[in-house]
Amino acid sequence: MEHQTVLLEEAVAGLSIRPDGGYVDATFGRGGHSRAILAHLGPRGRLLALDRDPEAVAAAQLLAANDSRFAIVHAPFSQLESSWRAHAGAVKSAGVLMDLGVSSPQLDEASRGFGFMRDGPLDMRMDPSRSEPASVWLNSADEAELADVFWNYGEERQSRRIARRIVQQRAEAPLTRTLQLADLIAGVIGRREPGKHPATRCFQAIRIHINGELDELRAALAQALAILGPGGRLAVISFHSLEDRIVKRFMREHARGEQLPRNLPVMDAAEGGRQLKLVGKAQQPSAEEIARNPRSRSAVLRVAERLP
Repeated sequence: MEHQTVLLEEAVAGLSIRPDGGYVDATFGRGGHSRAILAHLGPRGRLLALDRDPEAVAAAQLLAANDSRFAIVHAPFSQLESSWRAHAGAVKSAGVLMDLGVSSPQLDEASRGFGFMRDGPLDMRMDPSRSEPASVWLNSADEAELADVFWNYGEERQSRRIARRIVQQRAEAPLTRTLQLADLIAGVIGRREPGKHPATRCFQAIRIHINGELDELRAALAQALAILGPGGRLAVISFHSLEDRIVKRFMREHARGEQLPRNLPVMDAAEGGRQLKLVGKAQQPSAEEIARNPRSRSAVLRVAERLP
């Protein structure tokens, strides 16, 4: 499936782009959001993109070669602040965009091991040049750790039974292929939810664990706050409840600030420790976008603005 950028117009509108501002696309992917941001920037505007997937970086380098306003860094977004400082020095950013979804090329390319519709190696690394593939963890983690990951990151109700079956299976032969694991999970769960493969939750959980996605997100949110200038916007698109919960709590906590006793006079936002204000309500794709791109159906966009 060709990659389709999710909530494209809504995310770019949420950034409220200034033509001469400096922006960050923390997850380049295949560049849909980056190209839309560049279309709103003037000659003095700048856009820095990050991605830890070498294939995404290669695609971004083609764009960088043709647009001097754009630069790409091969890095996870937990290196957002250092990447921005190296690029812009002490200048603050006017906006940061994070699209937390897995791109269609990653899902559809069997050799990456993210999906379960085609057979491929159990890899699932966003950056195959770093860390170890999913198969190493699956064949070495103890039963309790497997179950905890499936439950905590996938909210899989059959987590313990699946973990027990994996341990039994790998005693006979190691788990190395995506369809091998998907069939094992389907055999444990037994029945399918309408429109959802039985392995969906466990594959999500393994991917999150292997790539440290939730810790990456927490680090990136804090760093985005550090580099945003007054009036700068933070726009985040998440695709499952674990991500969205982290984003929502982060934005609300920094919009609420320090909780002081009632009736205590507070002169301004700075005194209360408020650093963000929420911009509008959470947005989801329209029915038309979901019909055009079913993978967008779980997306949620949240936007906040940096206070002085």
